Amino acid sequence: MLRVKRVARVAVIGGGIAGLRVAQLRARAGDEVTLWEASGALGGQLQTARADGYVVELGAEGFVASSQAMGALADELGIGSSVIGQLTLESLGFDGSELVALAPGQAAQFLGFQVPRRDLGKGIRAFSNGMSEVVETIVRALPPHVDLRVGEAVERLTRAGALWQVATPTPTRTLEFDRVVVATGARAASTLLESELGAPARELALAELVSSVTVSLAYERRAIAHPLEGTGFVVAESATLDGLRACTFSSSKLTGRSPPGKALLRAFFRPKDEDIDLDDDAWSARAERGIARVLSPSAGAERTWVSRWRAALPVFDAAHEARVAALESALAGSRVTLAGAAFHGSGIDAALRSAERSAAWSE
Repeated sequence: MLRVKRVARVAVIGGGIAGLRVAQLRARAGDEVTLWEASGALGGQLQTARADGYVVELGAEGFVASSQAMGALADELGIGSSVIGQLTLESLGFDGSELVALAPGQAAQFLGFQVPRRDLGKGIRAFSNGMSEVVETIVRALPPHVDLRVGEAVERLTRAGALWQVATPTPTRTLEFDRVVVATGARAASTLLESELGAPARELALAELVSSVTVSLAYERRAIAHPLEGTGFVVAESATLDGLRACTFSSSKLTGRSPPGKALLRAFFRPKDEDIDLDDDAWSARAERGIARVLSPSAGAERTWVSRWRAALPVFDAAHEARVAALESALAGSRVTLAGAAFHGSGIDAALRSAERSAAWSE
């Protein structure tokens, strides 16, 4: 007798790269997939602005050069030829008075990037049209029956026998699913699961999270006397101004980031809680002051792009890893899994590998 595979109803909560990868894989397996993304945009921290010849990353500027997961995904999606590498690996440091050359990997270590030691100094890879290219390609490849609910939040998850109920506040409704993949941030996951799991979910809300603000600035290239040879500069802690920690020479680091005759720089800030909601003009002014101090351009920026990431970057210390392990232990056998960089290691490569593990079930 021919056995017909039962179609599973799968809820994916979170539309970053991990959630989208899960939705893609489960739809391919024949499941009925509904994905929620509370914000107005899919892709999480993979957001790119494109205008007048500029390719401006608002979130992650790339993925570790050694990433096998992203390379394989790009090939699978047919955009492997769009992957580009850094034009240079040289980096600089600003000590308060001058720029000095840094050793390979020293800049990433200085900034506290949570990158495996084996990847330090090897740079990143990206996409010629920006990191949004991979997001846009996945979304186009999803079959029509995948239900994408962008701008709609999920309030909580509740057991209903062998099923899970997904409750949304606006519009108010409750839907039932066979499986759920939580691909949100740590605190959002805590809120979703606390009513069912109690302490293991509640403890996840204690995760240490870091905020960031970046400002990309477009200049006339001739306005900057510095050769901009290198990936950019980091600022010594003793020499910080307004929280400026680093500046990437985006148009020198990756090809195609600015039109001819222009320079694109990107300033990175670690903001104080009370400053993150300063308006774009205030953040742009801070970035221009910081860049003027180091590079002394002869004219101001022609345009700027400001992006804010509040409590977006998890700190993977022993305490966080223990909380995630405790929550996953409580979820064992429940048909709810966790996916993404909030749980299984920072960075795009870790997010993809986590998603692929979380989606690898068979009925």
